[in-house]
Amino acid sequence: MTLLNKNNEITQDMFEPAVMDSNESEVIAGKSTSFLKDSFQRLVRNKAAVISAIILLVIVALALIGPMMNKYGIDDQNVTRQNLSAKIPGLDKIHWLPFDGFENNVNLYKTQHAKADFWFGTDDLGRDLWTRTWKGTQISLFIAVVAAAVDLIIGVAYGGISAYFGGKVDNILQRIVEVILGIPNLVIIILMILILRPGLISIIVAIALTGWVNMSRIVRAQMLRLKSEEYVLASRTLGASHTRIISRHLLPNTLGQIIINTMFTIPSAIFFEAFLSFIGLGIKDPVASLGSLINRGFGVLQIHPYQVVFPGIVISLLLICFNILGDGLRDAFDPKLRQ
Repeated sequence: MTLLNKNNEITQDMFEPAVMDSNESEVIAGKSTSFLKDSFQRLVRNKAAVISAIILLVIVALALIGPMMNKYGIDDQNVTRQNLSAKIPGLDKIHWLPFDGFENNVNLYKTQHAKADFWFGTDDLGRDLWTRTWKGTQISLFIAVVAAAVDLIIGVAYGGISAYFGGKVDNILQRIVEVILGIPNLVIIILMILILRPGLISIIVAIALTGWVNMSRIVRAQMLRLKSEEYVLASRTLGASHTRIISRHLLPNTLGQIIINTMFTIPSAIFFEAFLSFIGLGIKDPVASLGSLINRGFGVLQIHPYQVVFPGIVISLLLICFNILGDGLRDAFDPKLRQ
């Protein structure tokens, strides 16, 4: 604290110059953080996104190991154990939970002399719904992986080429996109069914034909903005090839939008498959998917509601968690939301 003189005046001898090292002005006080690391830290702070990611990991793990947790296959039929309600050992003692094997106050396992417990119950053909539910989840997740791969391979390449080269190339490619957008997906899947057969191949072909369009438009819009930036012009002036400019400058700066759009494409593809299977244009018996299981259980909803509840819970969790995780990724990668 500076003391004033007798006249309460501030004089020059009260101060002394600070000793400063010229190198200290260039020292960075905080740690340098990359864009991806900073985005990951922001994502981890989003509790809803983290919880959704954990639930998705659990569902994926159950889809892989669930069918191996009992001895029943996806199409093992036995009409002597048909329409058994869910029963889980340990939880069957808690009667307010739907896992005690009772239906309308009747112990179906005793009346039908069932020798094993079925965690999700059985259908009208006596097939184990635990195995069929997780096998159906595998199909839905496979559809999601295919949709994401189509987006990343076809959509990114198509949109990047259209934006980077521009001119006639962009004009021709965008007219093709407009034609594809003018054809409803349902019409395309019906055409695939006429050419092929209802099933997984028809759905994959329909996704490969139209599923990449939104990704290509997003990538095109981002690259049209980025290709006029000064660092891209400097790289082109220095003689960098088209491949290097796209791979080192344009794609990395578009990565956030690509990841976000992919995360929103996955639940759309899962719902698309479930919708087609529900209306009878998708997966057929004996192969199971979440949509076909809901379709089959819908006919006995009032009598045996558990046949719809369990696959319905799984597909609802998939759609909700992917959307919440996608929102979290959008918030993490959006520079405008940084504080």
